[in-house]
Amino acid sequence: MMRVEVEWHGDEIAARIAGAVPEALNHAAELLRSWSVEAAPILDGVLRASAQVTPATASNATAYVSFDTVYAWRQHEELGWNHPGGGGPKYLEGPLLEHGEELLAAIASRLGEVI
Repeated sequence: MMRVEVEWHGDEIAARIAGAVPEALNHAAELLRSWSVEAAPILDGVLRASAQVTPATASNATAYVSFDTVYAWRQHEELGWNHPGGGGPKYLEGPLLEHGEELLAAIASRLGEVI
């Protein structure tokens, strides 16, 4: 007869993961912010300079990437506008869709480090 003993560390692992979630999300948000800045229209640089991350915290596991100008939303949504300085519309949505797998992998990698 064979005997197997198992020690359960699930609660410890769950606590480690929960503690690492904000940092993992914030890392991914910073990646998205940098890609979005590169994709944003540039005329005088104000829009690109307004990019920011509102970080996730232990009590709120959501990180936000935003651009803070009065015209940011319109620049993002107007598909027909000309952007002679570079960049273009959907500067936040485009990088999110294009790099979605990379963002998930970055989060998973950070969480995997604590397991």
